[in-house]
Amino acid sequence: MRTDSAIRVHVLMLLYCVMLSGSLFPAAVHAATAMPTSAQTAELVVANRTVMVFRAPLAGYTAQERADAAERRLEKALAKPGEQRAATRPIAEGTQVLLAGQALFLVTPGDVNALAGDTTDEVASESARRLAQALQDRRDRSSVRHLAIAGAFCLLATAVYGGLLHMVSLAQRSMRERCALLLGVRMKRVRSRYARLLDAEQYVPFALLITVMVAWALRLLFTFVWGAFVLAQVPYTRGWGERLGTHLLGTAAEAAHAAANALPGLLLVALITVVARLAMATATSIFRRVESGEVQGGWLDQETAPPTRRIVNIMIGLFALAMAYPYLPGSHTAAFQGVSVLAGLMVSIGASSVVAQAASGLILIYTRSLRKGEYVRIGAAEGTVSEVGMFATRLRTGFGEEIALPNAFILGNTVCNFSRARPGTGYMLDTSVTIGYDTPWRQVHALLKGAAAATPGIAADPAPIVALTALTDFYIEYKLIAYAACASPRDRAHVLTHLHQNIVDGFNLHGVQIMSPHFTEQPATPHVVAPANWHRSPADAPAVGAAQCDEPELRDKPI
Repeated sequence: MRTDSAIRVHVLMLLYCVMLSGSLFPAAVHAATAMPTSAQTAELVVANRTVMVFRAPLAGYTAQERADAAERRLEKALAKPGEQRAATRPIAEGTQVLLAGQALFLVTPGDVNALAGDTTDEVASESARRLAQALQDRRDRSSVRHLAIAGAFCLLATAVYGGLLHMVSLAQRSMRERCALLLGVRMKRVRSRYARLLDAEQYVPFALLITVMVAWALRLLFTFVWGAFVLAQVPYTRGWGERLGTHLLGTAAEAAHAAANALPGLLLVALITVVARLAMATATSIFRRVESGEVQGGWLDQETAPPTRRIVNIMIGLFALAMAYPYLPGSHTAAFQGVSVLAGLMVSIGASSVVAQAASGLILIYTRSLRKGEYVRIGAAEGTVSEVGMFATRLRTGFGEEIALPNAFILGNTVCNFSRARPGTGYMLDTSVTIGYDTPWRQVHALLKGAAAATPGIAADPAPIVALTALTDFYIEYKLIAYAACASPRDRAHVLTHLHQNIVDGFNLHGVQIMSPHFTEQPATPHVVAPANWHRSPADAPAVGAAQCDEPELRDKPI
């Protein structure tokens, strides 16, 4: 039942295509003139075959009048008994087309396309051939034997056509049932080290859609071939069938010709792709060894090898694309070139900031301004470098924060690197205090160095130093510089916290006032915290032997 309905649908589609091709005209036994293709042309149609197209007036008669006169002469010639054969005869004005020795019409130089190299003899010969075919169709219509043979062929072709449609339906149904199973098994095999990468649910609908499209393409192809064959067997529609067959063969020939012309270019594209892939594999292998430390170069090290590998692979890919572009099918068409220009314009306009960030990242990487694991200060941001990327650099602080800074911003600001004073994993620490002029600077130096010595994590070698950085109106600014042998930003935060605690406790213990906030009058008594008040509620007194400034809450808190 489904096959019969499908046949009816395909027949309707075929008839619709034929109507669109301009071939459906009343199949009358007598000749008729078709609607002019323009105001100056007219067609002479015999048995659904266009015998001649009149394009120019002659002796004061328009093209339509010439077609009408040829139709009347053809009707008179067909009414005569005897064998009717088409022939041509050249004369001074052009070439005549004859039927049974009687002139039907004249092909003049104005009726041919001289720019295409046509002549009146060629056009007249083609018209005579078409007229002979139309007369043969007329004779076949009256032959019962021929009609019976044609009907048998049509029935046989219809049976084969129905069988093919049924086979396509069975194959489509079988593919629908097996597609999910096959894709599910295949997708499960595509796995990474720990998880499956592809889901069959994402690919099964797409595969089913492809199956449906292929099935309908085959149905349309079988319908077209079946329709052309059936129409060519019946004398009344033989002209339509031949036109459909010619159109199908012409389309197939054009496709085959285009594929044959594109094949050498595709082979060159494949060769360029293979060579580029080998070059990328070779470059990747070399740079991987540099990354692992097996190979060492002058300017290329483990840090610059990954970006260099990506840049080299991108350059190889772009070079291969530029080499393969002229050999791609359709690359010389206006549409392909227009799309390429539009894509390039969009990329050039929209990717200016991206290119600037990438260029800044390359400058940072190759100038080695930053390295992973170093402690730096960039503007107001301070932390350990966790990644120097192509577009952004990430800093991890000791307080649970990760700061992403654009590379162009880093390149335009001052970078303070605290990790290059000494080799190793540690970095420098610095902190400042402001003390009044009435306090001996030697006492301040001793207090700051004592606080550094009491702080766990600060190295004794190199020894901490104290510098007087400013003599202001009301106080002196001191800066303590020490080296912390810490490996993580969290440890640095702990060390700096303990150092500040020890500084405050030490200055309070010795009665030295830290001049912050600012003031304009010297107080009568120093504003310090007595040792007896260091552990006011809710602060707890430390256990005997414990570090004076160790806070378990900060030490144990994950940062």
